[in-house]
Amino acid sequence: MVRLSSVMKLLIAAAGAGSLAAGSALAQDGEAQEAHYRLFVGDHEQGIVRAVEVGDGASAGEFRIDQTPALYPSTSGKTVFAVQGDAGKVAVISTGILFEDHGDHADLRIEDARLLPTVIEGTKPAHVIEGSGTIAVFDDGSGDVQLFPESQVLEGSFAPRTLSAGPAHHGLAAPMGDFTVVSVPDEDPEAPRVGLKVIDADGNQVGDIVECPAVHGQAQSARVFAFGCRDGIVFATPGRDSSAPELEHVSTADLGEDNVSTLKGGIAMQFFLGNYGPSAVVLIEPGSDAMFRKVELPTRRVDFALDPARPRNAFILTEDGQLHRLDVLTGEIEESARVTEPYSMDGHWRDPRPRLAVAGEHVAITDPRQGLVRLVSTDTLKEERTIAVEGVPFTITAVGGSGAVH
Repeated sequence: MVRLSSVMKLLIAAAGAGSLAAGSALAQDGEAQEAHYRLFVGDHEQGIVRAVEVGDGASAGEFRIDQTPALYPSTSGKTVFAVQGDAGKVAVISTGILFEDHGDHADLRIEDARLLPTVIEGTKPAHVIEGSGTIAVFDDGSGDVQLFPESQVLEGSFAPRTLSAGPAHHGLAAPMGDFTVVSVPDEDPEAPRVGLKVIDADGNQVGDIVECPAVHGQAQSARVFAFGCRDGIVFATPGRDSSAPELEHVSTADLGEDNVSTLKGGIAMQFFLGNYGPSAVVLIEPGSDAMFRKVELPTRRVDFALDPARPRNAFILTEDGQLHRLDVLTGEIEESARVTEPYSMDGHWRDPRPRLAVAGEHVAITDPRQGLVRLVSTDTLKEERTIAVEGVPFTITAVGGSGAVH
């Protein structure tokens, strides 16, 4: 018998209530309701991002940049940040999917996607993290953090606030109100990070450094950030009365060897899904008596994604080409199906392998060898159709939702 935590029991109603994807809401009676999803696909061989309409597979734009990008969508879905670390640039794409909130519903407006004139530059920009209405771009090459609201890149008025998190290192920065949680490097710049600290709006450290060996991976859920460490998880919880965030390290030793280094955060429910070594994932519920639930996979994991519209669903692709639907409430894999040919995890970590994005009723899966994006039903895990994409489709993100159309 599967036992749900008290928090999950309270949230299960929300999970079944329907879509809470970006911009998704119920329209007022008598108004037309439309769903629209757009994919942004990064090419593995060239500096190109291609926008594709999920509905009919039509091109929504092709944007030439400097190198193969990592793609980060904003919380609003208005922009996608295309990080090109070795080129020292971050390009910004306006997705053309816009939602106007009216309380009980949202209006949907669809425009052309376009490459914005603003280019964020640095020595080696890496992670893009959003929190409290602020976007942070961490520069591995300098240790600096650029902080700005999304409106600055949309309006062409880019004027970031720059803080130093310390010496150059492969790090991260997570905005939390007037504060930012940043990684702390080792004295040896080639060694892994040693922990996390909080800095204020002037870059001054607040409180003590919290140990988080080899910190890597972060996500936010219900205003709480989680960070992966070699020996556990650090949670960053907003402080009371505008005070600094509180950092707490929780050990994952009871889960056995391996660690968390990639995290996704729930939207309608507060939970995190992380990797745990190559062949398992772990469900993380802050504050619960059973905080960690490890889920073993049949083979090594290639990629995983959460479903924003159906919060209890997570999807995991393993190297044997199987897609698994995980019920995050029960912690059980409830269905699996073969969706691609096998993609071994042996070889370089940057080799072209499939990536996942959830777009409404479909899991969109890039298939680099075949030059396709496969659209698989979230309900049946059956492939419904494919979209041919030029080049070598690799990284992918989905933007969209449903709203009233006047």
